[in-house]
Amino acid sequence: MKKDLTRICIYAKDIQRITGKSYRQSTRLVHKIKAELNKQPSEYLTIEEFCAYTGIKYEQLAHLIIG
Repeated sequence: MKKDLTRICIYAKDIQRITGKSYRQSTRLVHKIKAELNKQPSEYLTIEEFCAYTGIKYEQLAHLIIG
């Protein structure tokens, strides 16, 4: 029986899969979102914050996030 893995953090590799952009562009997007949210570089970006920033609904990207 496979456990359903869920997580709350999103990484540049996930954003690359979602948007089709390069890894470097995805990293820049992560930094841009963190800057707008006044987060420290050591803080994680959550999936919820990414969805709110981009306007993409969680249901549309949930299957693309690596588990």
